[in-house]
Amino acid sequence: MYSHDSRIVLTLDAGGTNMVFSAIQGNVEIVEPYCLPAYADDLQKCLDTLIAGFTYVWRRLPKAPVAISFAFPGPADYKNGIIHDLPNFPSFRGGIPLGPFLQEHFQIPVFINNDGNLFAYGEALTGALPALNERLRQKGCDKEYRNLIGITFGTGFGSGVVLNNRLLTGDNDCGGDVWVFRNKLYPDKIAEESVSIRAITRVYNEYADVQDETLAPSDIFRIAEGDMPGDRHAAMRSLAQFGEVAGDVIAHLLTFADGIVVVGGGIIGAAKYIMSAVIHELRSTLSTFSGERFSRLQMDVIDADNADSFNRAMMETQRKIQIPNTDKRISYNPYKKTFIMTTSLGTSAAISRGAYAYALQQLAD
Repeated sequence: MYSHDSRIVLTLDAGGTNMVFSAIQGNVEIVEPYCLPAYADDLQKCLDTLIAGFTYVWRRLPKAPVAISFAFPGPADYKNGIIHDLPNFPSFRGGIPLGPFLQEHFQIPVFINNDGNLFAYGEALTGALPALNERLRQKGCDKEYRNLIGITFGTGFGSGVVLNNRLLTGDNDCGGDVWVFRNKLYPDKIAEESVSIRAITRVYNEYADVQDETLAPSDIFRIAEGDMPGDRHAAMRSLAQFGEVAGDVIAHLLTFADGIVVVGGGIIGAAKYIMSAVIHELRSTLSTFSGERFSRLQMDVIDADNADSFNRAMMETQRKIQIPNTDKRISYNPYKKTFIMTTSLGTSAAISRGAYAYALQQLAD
């Protein structure tokens, strides 16, 4: 979708340290990204940076852009472009109408959303969802998936849900958010306390009986791999616990959205240890008071990144069953399944494509 659209949208990758400006046309980045410091603790400098960055990119475009669209951390009133109190952007406390500010200056529409939503939207329209459906067609499967859950593992626990090519935003811009779900292991805590950068370090320190807050998830992954001194067992357990709690949350989302799952974010480099725990949780069982056990989900979860798992799933074929009191037979597939995979676009690229598609979709509404 939009791959042949000639309209240009200015985009931004906004972080607490740096801001990276670019532009997309036909789902392709058409300028070299331009990076400037964020000045997160100085509102005027931050606003000046936004003007300077977008202006720099605009001057290098073959024609005028139709909109500005980008991800920005929440909490926020995304519909109206108002950013609320942000821990990593202290100068925005009290509420800043960022969208209206940029729209007044550039005189084009401005659309803002969170990175989890735009990641999911990019994967649904131009990434994992169409790629999976094409892969299924090549295998002779006529099943077409239409819904997608996007999950980002990073500083926090991000997510987005796309249903029939429409991003679920909700009435309060909170649709699809998961970071405040109940934590499976600590019921009085939010899920993000176990699914975040800080969680991996905390849990490793607990299992290894050390106090080293300088350890990053990449360090703990290297310890698990045996490439760095440390407690390998503790490292693997910390990453697995991350995946277990994330899997519990994803199971709740799958029950609601019934779509495929695509995972991205900075911590996905440790997918070797995290994703197996996620899938194990998704395939777990629950019981009734009578002792009967049921699969956690109504559908089987297939690891699309594992060729053997994917190919075995394709061997499940439709059956022919008879219509009672007739000589007619119809096709029936009793196998419900969905797929989980890591991003192939890359998290940043998926967010940019999502921002582009979101702007064009909003302009059409």
